[in-house]
Amino acid sequence: MKLFTGSKVYSEHQFDKEIDFEREIVQNSKLFFGVNSIYIDAKRKIGASSLGNSIPDGFLFDLSDINAPEFYIVEVELAKHDFFRHIFPQITKFFGFYKNSKSQAELVEKIFSFISSDSDLKKELKKHLGEKEIYKFIKDTIESSQNILLILDNEKKEMPEIMETYTDTWGKTVRQILIKKFQSNKDCIYSIHPDFENIEFVELEENVLVENGDDEKEIEYTEEYHLEGVSEVIKNVFKKIKKELVKEDDTIKFNARKYYVSLHKNKNIAFFKIRKKKIALVVLNPEAETIKTLVPSVQKFWNGPSCGIWIENGDNLNEIINLLKKLIKSK
Repeated sequence: MKLFTGSKVYSEHQFDKEIDFEREIVQNSKLFFGVNSIYIDAKRKIGASSLGNSIPDGFLFDLSDINAPEFYIVEVELAKHDFFRHIFPQITKFFGFYKNSKSQAELVEKIFSFISSDSDLKKELKKHLGEKEIYKFIKDTIESSQNILLILDNEKKEMPEIMETYTDTWGKTVRQILIKKFQSNKDCIYSIHPDFENIEFVELEENVLVENGDDEKEIEYTEEYHLEGVSEVIKNVFKKIKKELVKEDDTIKFNARKYYVSLHKNKNIAFFKIRKKKIALVVLNPEAETIKTLVPSVQKFWNGPSCGIWIENGDNLNEIINLLKKLIKSK
């Protein structure tokens, strides 16, 4: 694959060794994950015992919303590696780590120790945290936000089937991005898909397309399935939204599918992807200026104007409910 810009031709760089791809991620972490991210090179900084002798490539704190930070165990893989011998068992071990409170506690201690010993990193983190205590921040974030970020240099044909089959683990926990490097002599450019900033909303859209095109016998999913393991705050938020909308119009439907719950009247109005401590909500054709509008690269998946909303508590919930009521009336 080649890219053309002006008079230059950029050829896709093929990584021969995984360590070279890992180094590329470390050196360009702010570019790939945003200026409000903190990436820790786990192989160099954290011992293997913290994760059951399985060493991830990195740990990522996404601080773009300091009130709802995200934590990721990062695994960097070359697509040429065998999926079931190499990638699948590695990711599976991380699921076990998230279920082991002792392992989590040990990791919190090691990350805290590392950050405390690195003055530049400690200073950067304190810029985001303000008066918040670092140890408590690390502990709370890892307990409430348990993601795995799989970074590949190319597509793996096994991924869609795995995400479909293991919905409780891969489907709910693993996020995937593709990063490619292109070179023209000493110059280089990168492509990344999906954009990390909007990974939750793009992933939701892709799952909608998969489910809408699925010809196999449909398995019955329920709202309870999506609310399992979810905080009481988020459960109550979802139930309140549903209660108010059904009161407004008892003909609407909340359709629980494998990856999301859709709000439907004649056609889909919105999609709820419910996570442990937040809801990723995509609303189609929004008319509220105060709600974050999705960037064009995400909007194109939804065939027109749309917005992505993170719901983390009951704040401003009436505004969201009123928007959905307005859209229901228009159908």
